[in-house]
Amino acid sequence: MEQSYNVIKRVATLTEYTELCTAVGWRDFMNFEAAEGSLAKSVFGVIVEWKGETIGMGRVVGDGSIYFYIQDIAVHPEHQGKGVGSLIMDAIRAHLAAHAPEKAFIGLFSAQGKESFYNKYGFNKHDGLTGMFGVMHAGEIQ
Repeated sequence: MEQSYNVIKRVATLTEYTELCTAVGWRDFMNFEAAEGSLAKSVFGVIVEWKGETIGMGRVVGDGSIYFYIQDIAVHPEHQGKGVGSLIMDAIRAHLAAHAPEKAFIGLFSAQGKESFYNKYGFNKHDGLTGMFGVMHAGEIQ
């Protein structure tokens, strides 16, 4: 792993968020007009810099009491496979260990093919539970 990676505990700026989401191919799925308000309401955030440039991010959203969702884990493609995702998850796990109470629900959605990365951190499918979501389009959940 590169020794020059710097982990900073803060939420990504709108510019950093937009650039990373675009770099990893999420541009068409994101509402950047609403993102600034969403980022401001994050429970916790972490970025990773390399040579002064933000190349990774992750955050926790939720109520900050019982429900926590890990969101927006993104690593610039040029830095994927170099341990940056692990740096982000380690910072998030440390925050949750210090702030999430016993029996807190901690969830996330994994991109297809990335499940084994999150399995290392204790995230698994559970019998009897199915992760579900909808996306708002023209005032309808779809």
